[in-house]
Order: sequence, then structure tokens, then C-alpha cells
Amino acid sequence: MKTNTLWTVIGVVVAVLIAWFLVNILFSLLGVIFKLLIVAVVAVLVFLVLRSVFGGGSDED
Repeated sequence: MKTNTLWTVIGVVVAVLIAWFLVNILFSLLGVIFKLLIVAVVAVLVFLVLRSVFGGGSDED
């Protein structure tokens, strides 16, 4: 096997490993962002429910 072919194979293996690592990081970040969005929506819903339950709907000035 030629030296050039060996370096090509090593380059492909390294490229695949780096791509695997970067894709894992990307999906981890997307997962965190998705969880934050879900938490924000649930927090707003809980806030609205609590405000309607404890607020009583009275307008006191």
C-alpha cells in the first residue's frame, strides 16, 4: 500500500470521528434548547393557572 493511500484512509477515519463528535454536541445542544422551550411553556401555563386560582379575578385599586 502506498503512503498516499494510507494517509487518505487515516484522513477519512479522523474526519468521521470529528464529524461524530460534532454531531453529538449539536444534538445535545438541540436537546437542551428543546427542554428549555418546554419548561418555559409549562411555566407560563402554571403561572396563568395559579393567577386565576389565587387572583380571584377581583380588580382592587
